[in-house]
This record gives sequence, C-alpha cells and structure tokens, in this order.
Amino acid sequence: MTTFDDILEEVGKFGRCQKRVFALLCLVSMPWAGVYVGIVFQGFTPEHWCKDPAARELRESCGWGLHDARRHTVPLVNSSVGMVQSQCQQYDVDWNDTSVTCEEPRANFTAMPLTACKDGWEYDYEGRVSFVTEFDLVCANAWMVDMYQATLNVGFLVGSIAIGYLADRFGRKMSFLMSNLLNAIAGMVVAVSPNYNALLVFRMFYGFGVKGGWVAGYVLITELVGVEYRRTVGVVYQMFFSVGILIMPLIAYFISDWRWFQVAITVPYIFFLGYYWFIPESPRWLLSQNNSSKAVEITKAIAKENGKTLSKNLETLKDDTAVTSTASILDLFKTPKMRKHTFILMFNWFTSAVVYQGLIMRLGILGGNVYIDFLISGLVEFPAALLILFTIERIGRRIPFAAANIVSGAACFITAFIPESMFWFKTAVACVGRLGITMTFEMVVFVNTELYPTFVRNLGVSVCSTLCDVGGIVAPFLLYRLAVIWLELPLIIFGVLAFIAGGLVLMLPETRGVPLPETIDDIEFPNRNKERPLKNQQLVNLLPSDMTTNKDPIKV
Repeated sequence: MTTFDDILEEVGKFGRCQKRVFALLCLVSMPWAGVYVGIVFQGFTPEHWCKDPAARELRESCGWGLHDARRHTVPLVNSSVGMVQSQCQQYDVDWNDTSVTCEEPRANFTAMPLTACKDGWEYDYEGRVSFVTEFDLVCANAWMVDMYQATLNVGFLVGSIAIGYLADRFGRKMSFLMSNLLNAIAGMVVAVSPNYNALLVFRMFYGFGVKGGWVAGYVLITELVGVEYRRTVGVVYQMFFSVGILIMPLIAYFISDWRWFQVAITVPYIFFLGYYWFIPESPRWLLSQNNSSKAVEITKAIAKENGKTLSKNLETLKDDTAVTSTASILDLFKTPKMRKHTFILMFNWFTSAVVYQGLIMRLGILGGNVYIDFLISGLVEFPAALLILFTIERIGRRIPFAAANIVSGAACFITAFIPESMFWFKTAVACVGRLGITMTFEMVVFVNTELYPTFVRNLGVSVCSTLCDVGGIVAPFLLYRLAVIWLELPLIIFGVLAFIAGGLVLMLPETRGVPLPETIDDIEFPNRNKERPLKNQQLVNLLPSDMTTNKDPIKV
C-alpha cells in the first residue's frame, strides 16, 4: 500500500504549493503577538494621583500646570526608592480652608491625616489612553489589570484543548477557519466593551479562538511537508510571532487609544477567513478519517501546482501515521521515564511562559520609552531561531535547550542588580535574557514531540503545553504584584525558575539522530533498540536490488 510520505516523494516535499500555504499561514503568527503581549500598550498605567475637585479648582484659578499642582497638593510617602508623591492617597483637607494661595502655594500639612482617593484619579496620559485609565484600574483595583491577561490565558488553555479536539474531529482547515471567525467577532466586541466585566468575558473568548487557530495552522503546514522540512517549518512559523513583536510598537505609536489598537490587531483575522479558497485540508487527516477520495483529489491538486507528475497508484493511498493503540493521560505517568519526561517538560512549558511573558510585560512598568524598548527586545528574538537551526543538528537538543534556560536565568539575576545609571548595559543583559527564553520557548515544542511514543505523542504535547497557559495566568500577578515590593524582585523569581528548568533539562535523554519512539518500551528500555538500524540494513541487503532502490530503510 502507498503511504502519503511515499506520494510526497513525487508530489514534492516542499514545493510551490507548500511554500504558498506556508507563507499564508505564517501571517497568522503576526497578529497573535498583539493579542499575547498587547497588554504592554493596552494596559499602560501612567503616572496618577488622587483627584480632588477643590484642589483642581485651585489649580485652574492659579493657572498651575499639572505637575506644579501635583507637587503642591499631593502628599509624599515612603517607597522602596525613597520619598515619592503618593498615587493612592490624598490629604484629608478642605483646600478652600487652608493657607495655600496662588502666591503662597505651600503649607505645612505634616499634621494632616491622609485618606484613600475619594473622587477617582488624575492621569498624566502622555498622549495614550488605556483600559487602565478608562476603568480606573489603579491602587486597590490594580489587580484587575492582572485579570485582563489571566482571562486571556484561561481562553488559551480551554481553546487549545477544545479546538485541538475539533481539529481531529472535523479537520484542520475547518477548525482554523472557525477559530478565525471567533477571533474576528470576539476581538471586535472586546474593542467596544462597555465595562470591565464585559471586557474580561470577551477577552477570554478571544483567547479561546486565537491560540487554537494558531495551533491548527501549525499542524496543517507540518502535515503538508516532508519529514525533513517539519522542524524548519515549525521554527520559522514561530519566528513570525517575533515579526509581530516588531510591528506592534509601530502600530501602538500611531494608534494611542486602546480600543482602536484592539481593532487593528483584530482586522487580520477577518482577512484570514479568505483562506477558505487558498489553503487545502490536510490529506493526512482525510486519510485518518477514511476519506481517501478527497485526499487523492487534494494530493493531485498539490502535484499539479508543484508541476509534478504522479506515477504511483493513489487508489491504495493509506494513512501512514494511523496507530491502533489508544492513548490515555495515564500513559504519561505510569512508567518511571515517561513520568520523568512529563514532569520536566511541564515545568519547562510553565517556566517558558512565565519568564517570556514576564520579561515582555516588564517593559511596560520600567518608565522608559516603551516603543524603543519593545522594538529592541523584539529584535533579539530573531537570533534565537537562527541559533536553534544551527545547533540542533550539530550539537543536539539537550545542551542548547539547557544552556538557553541557564543563560536566561543568569541574565535575569544580573539585570536585577545592575544600577539604573548603567542603562544601556542593563538593557543589553536583559536582551540576552529575552534571547535565551525565546530559544527555550521554541525548543520545548519539538523536544516535546521527540520524547513521546507515536500513539501518545499528540496527547503528550497537549497535556504538557497546558502548563504554558497556567504560566501565562500566573505571570501578570507575579510581575505586577512583586514589582510593587521591589521593581527587580520578579527578575529574581524568573532567574530561579529558569535555572531549575535548565538543570532539569540535563536529565532528559538526547534525541538527535535517535529514531522517534514507537512504544513506551522504546522510552523505558532504549538500549534494546540500539541494534535495530543494523538489523534493518541486514534485512535490506537480503532484498532484491529493485526493491531497495530509492527507498528508505524498512522499519522493523
């Protein structure tokens, strides 16, 4: 019987058709960057202080500027950097009954009691409007900003599982298109949300569709190309997320209102609905559903676009990846090595999400030029993909994977203790941390696939990657709440997590040049299969030459 991989030998493993589909699907990664870390711009928290109507009248009557009025009317409080003007307290005083005048703007308020803000807040908008300023998510309500990002990751968590199931049940293409329809609707509704509660609900639906659609596109393109192209295609597909990171600050610079920014990152999903006419369904999936006639039709269309002529008998085309074993979550934990792999990979997914999101969102609270800082941090992601492609086939998986974690952790530790006066050095070290964690994030995807046997491989990736979304839920709370105590404290936590993750990776086996495992016994007793390649070659040598010409070694 003819397998789809046999057909790809003639159709073209990465021909014109696959390149076109790949280019179209890569575009999907770009707006996802805006969804994933757009909170840096949409949730920007400017300088703020208590709004006091009486003090405001005094400011207007005296013609004081915003900062002059703040200096005269806002109390000083202790902080980790010394005495600063309070953002959450005000004098409990009647400004019309004090000695403050336009000529004598200062008074002795040391004995005056302080109270929490009663009438809202004044903001130094800096030309930008965020949902934080619109819904007053500051001071006692600051944790609500964390919820904005957390609900997105809840959507990611549920959506990746649900749409993953739908992709196996109804097809990669259909799930991809339905996800983008949901993205377009939910994204636009987020942009017009009338209140904070509605914002959270629709933000969760937005996350539900975005990640699931991205994963469906990833699976679709990897199933259309030859085996030797899958890893490169997967890395480049993720690299376009970094392209989105670079474009995002440019969009935010010209669109300063968070609602219009939301529209801008949602519009692409409307255009992606047009992919209905430009991308095929996965023939591999169709074969797994016993729909060989449709699979043959699509395969012929791919061959035609690639300028190839088919000679093999397509009528006997079958699913070359079908397995008879039934996968269970228990299979990931019931044997010692499978259990070890699962826990290590889970921790690495979790760490990658926490550190990656944390380092990006941290740019929004540093007080520098967020556009330039974001652009610089995005540029360092590109060498990560190149380093992966250069090292994984020369050095292997384990050492670069562990080294990326450890370098990221070391960079976080060092950055935390570099003084602000050494700004560019501090920025350079922080960028090294971004480079390391980006490599980690991209490597954990395919290392995960190489450490599980075939029948449980997809399930293993799905289960382990859920910890990525758990990390995304934790990241904003970890960053924003700890930064209140000490701005650099989150970096210390990130460093500890990355160091532990790197050490655990060294406990994993090297998978470079190792055949993908087929059964749990291949994982638990790898030495049993060391002689397998020799036996395969001995068997091939016994076959007639016309049966071995231009064929891969037979798998036993």
